[in-house]
Amino acid sequence: MRKFVTVYAVLGILFMASFLFGNDATAQTILTGDVEGGSALLRGLKSFWRFTGFANIAIGNIIMIFAGLFFIFLGIKYNYEPLLLVPIGTGIIIGNIPFIDQAMGVQLGMWGENNTGFQIGIYEKGSVLNYLYFGVVKGIYPPLIFLGIGAMTDFSSLISNPKLMLLGAAAQLGIFATFIGAMALGFEIHEAGAISIIGGADGPTAIFASSKLAPHLIGSIAIAAYSYMALVPVIQPPVIRLLISKKERLIRMKPPRAVSKTEKILFPIIGLILTLFISPTAIPLLGMLFFGNLLKESGVTERLADTARTKLIDIVTIVLGLTVGASTQASVFLTFESINIFVLGAASFVVATAGGLIFAKVMNLFLSPENKINPMIGAAGVSAVPDSARVVQHEGLKSDPSNHLLMHAMAPNVSGVIGSAVAAGIMISFLM
Repeated sequence: MRKFVTVYAVLGILFMASFLFGNDATAQTILTGDVEGGSALLRGLKSFWRFTGFANIAIGNIIMIFAGLFFIFLGIKYNYEPLLLVPIGTGIIIGNIPFIDQAMGVQLGMWGENNTGFQIGIYEKGSVLNYLYFGVVKGIYPPLIFLGIGAMTDFSSLISNPKLMLLGAAAQLGIFATFIGAMALGFEIHEAGAISIIGGADGPTAIFASSKLAPHLIGSIAIAAYSYMALVPVIQPPVIRLLISKKERLIRMKPPRAVSKTEKILFPIIGLILTLFISPTAIPLLGMLFFGNLLKESGVTERLADTARTKLIDIVTIVLGLTVGASTQASVFLTFESINIFVLGAASFVVATAGGLIFAKVMNLFLSPENKINPMIGAAGVSAVPDSARVVQHEGLKSDPSNHLLMHAMAPNVSGVIGSAVAAGIMISFLM
């Protein structure tokens, strides 16, 4: 613990020194290069200092660096989506280390306009980070993640009880509520469409829609979507307890029926054709999702399915998380737009959760006593797989330690993935 305190103390001293140094007349002379007859050593030190992050630090960079550290803390300490928050948090730190870019170098007279600079920033053409970020801007990574999700998802619970798909559809209320809210806050209609997908609780889908509708908001939208996905265990339980009575939480559901291999093979094929005829603009996402699931269920492409659900999705997740985090440079990210997007994101998750819960209660009005569903599984309609299903399981066990709802909750959970992709496709087709 003392080591961590020492490290943070040193960082704090260096940050403060950078500001104090900038206020000292002599130091400022060295920074601006107004040194006549200085020794070679002094000129070398001056040049070295000008290129350090401490000489170029701004308060916004410090705020974002601490935000990145907070993401890493949440991922490691509380296990909140560590596979997402640790890469994103690290990316935020990387993206907010200040350096002299090409434009600043020209402005300071350090090099000519034809000098490309160091090419290290994510927004500098030719840099490694910029090339990696290309996959985010052009929507390349989300379909690859959907391929992996399809290869690791078991749709048996949905196939055995298809009516639970309605809960996944009901939870998409968050998308349309967020769209209305974004318009009310003054966002342009294409921006509102991109922001609205946060309500689907699906990070890859939000990034894909943003790449088509509002590329300049990808960073803010992605960070908001993934942040609230990680906070599902914090956001959803209070909403569940508020809307679902103690008696309703004790409802026991019949065990799901056994699903045949033939049904499992036919589901991705039928789902592929049906959903893509409804929303062809969702082909990159749903096409990959159902293709990945077919690889898993066919029984003859296990090697491909294993690659998709392990190595491929891991590599894409690393690159996606790191570059999305790095895109949050303070000068780009710390705006009123980003604040509004975060507020809308929090509201959209609450509305989406409430939509699934309320619709489950409405469904029970038309079901016989032996077929009633536990309304808590409606919260799993948001497509944060499998976290929202785990939340339902946890809340169910708190009410009745012998009532296991995980398998039932997975049905609306996976249907929420499909529903959010369809909703995004429809939104894109309306606004493009």
